[in-house]
Amino acid sequence: MEEKYFKLLIKLAERAVKHNEVPISAIIVKNNKILAKAYNKRERKHDVLNHAEVIAIKKASKKLKDWKLFDCDLYVTLKPCSICENIIKQSRIKNVYYLLEKLENKKEYNKTKFIKKNNCTYEQIYEYILHDFFKKKRDKK
Repeated sequence: MEEKYFKLLIKLAERAVKHNEVPISAIIVKNNKILAKAYNKRERKHDVLNHAEVIAIKKASKKLKDWKLFDCDLYVTLKPCSICENIIKQSRIKNVYYLLEKLENKKEYNKTKFIKKNNCTYEQIYEYILHDFFKKKRDKK
């Protein structure tokens, strides 16, 4: 069964190349049925979030009418980046199978710094809002 999925991943990666996209593709499967398939579309759609994994997750969520993809497996050509890894975890995907760990000699261009604002009045206000939101959610159950 997996052979079929990996063969499809290669076809999707080749399609990405034809569209001048990084050849990364993804498939989401549940109960041996393909729910979604995708390849990168960041360049074509001018959207940094159009990674193959994210597109596939959106499609599968729409099909299942639920953002929680319990008992689903993700097949992907390249080990997911940190963005996708976190989205995959949030979507509750059960297993991730990938073909390649990483590209050798890939340069990191990201210079973004994350700076936590300490001792800010708004930190406490926001903490209360967030805590209260989840407390009300739990109390409804």
